[in-house]
Amino acid sequence: MTWLAIRLQAQSDIADALSDALLDAGALSVSCDDADAGTREEAAQYAEPGLEPPHAWQRNVLTALIDADDDPADIVAAAALACGLETPRYGVTTVADQDWIRSTQSQFEPIRITDGLWIVPSWCAPPDQTSINIAIDPGLAFGTGSHATTRLMLRWLAHTLKNGDSVLDYGCGSGILAIVAARLGARRVVGVDIDPQALLTAGENSAKNGVSVSFYTPDSMPFQPADIVVANILANPLVVLAPIITANCISRVALSGILESQADEVARAYAPEFFLEVAEREDGWILMTGRRR
Repeated sequence: MTWLAIRLQAQSDIADALSDALLDAGALSVSCDDADAGTREEAAQYAEPGLEPPHAWQRNVLTALIDADDDPADIVAAAALACGLETPRYGVTTVADQDWIRSTQSQFEPIRITDGLWIVPSWCAPPDQTSINIAIDPGLAFGTGSHATTRLMLRWLAHTLKNGDSVLDYGCGSGILAIVAARLGARRVVGVDIDPQALLTAGENSAKNGVSVSFYTPDSMPFQPADIVVANILANPLVVLAPIITANCISRVALSGILESQADEVARAYAPEFFLEVAEREDGWILMTGRRR
C-alpha cells in the first residue's frame, strides 16, 4: 500500500486548528515541525520552561499523511474552509509501502564514539566486547548517537567525566547522555525532559543498560545541583534555559545543538556565571563547554 504526504506551511496562530481540520477532513496523521529549524530563527518547543504556554513556532510545516486513493486538493480545501482560510499552497509526495521495521533497522549500525565507547542497536552484535557498549534503539525520543551533536557530547563525557562526578542531563531525550555518564562512573545521574514519552523511553533505555538514573519533568525535578550539566537541545532553548541550567550546575557545563553562527549568543547568555568556549566542531555544529567563574 502507498500513501500521500501533503506538506504546507502554517503560521503559529492557525497551526493547531489547521492540523485538527486536516484530520477531520480525512488525514491519517499530521505532524508539525519548525519551518526555521537549523537557522537563527529556530524557536523553543511548545511549553519550554521560561516561555508562556501555549507557545507555537512562528512558522510551522504541517505534514499530513493520507490514503493514496484520497484527493489531496479536496482534503486541503476542506481543512482550509473549516478554518475560514483561503486554500493554501501545498506540495504532495508519495510514501511507498515497505517493511518499516527492516527499513528503519538498516539505517542504524553500531557507532564508534571513542576507542572504548560504542552505541549499539539491540539487533547488532557489539563490535568490541571489551568496550563500553550502550544499547540504544531508535524510538520516539531524540538521541541514538547518530547525530553530530550527540557524538560531540558523548566524546566530551568520555574524555572529561571523572569517577564520582554527579551529572544532570537537561533535555535528556532517549537518555543516552545520562546512561553513558552512569556507565563512565558518575555517582549520581539525573535526566530531565518536558516530553513524557521521552522520559518513558529514557527509563526503558536506562534499565536495558543496567544503570540507575532518575528521570523527571522540569517541574518535578528536585533541586540538587550537579558537578556537570549537559544539555543537547538547540541554541534558542539553551539561551532561555540559561538561568535554570546555571542554577543547577556546580562546576562544569557542556552545551550542544548549537550552530557555529550561534556561539556568541549562547556565550552571552551564560557569561554572568560561566566562561564558555567552543570545544569541538562537527558537521557545522559546535560543542560549547565552560567552568563556573
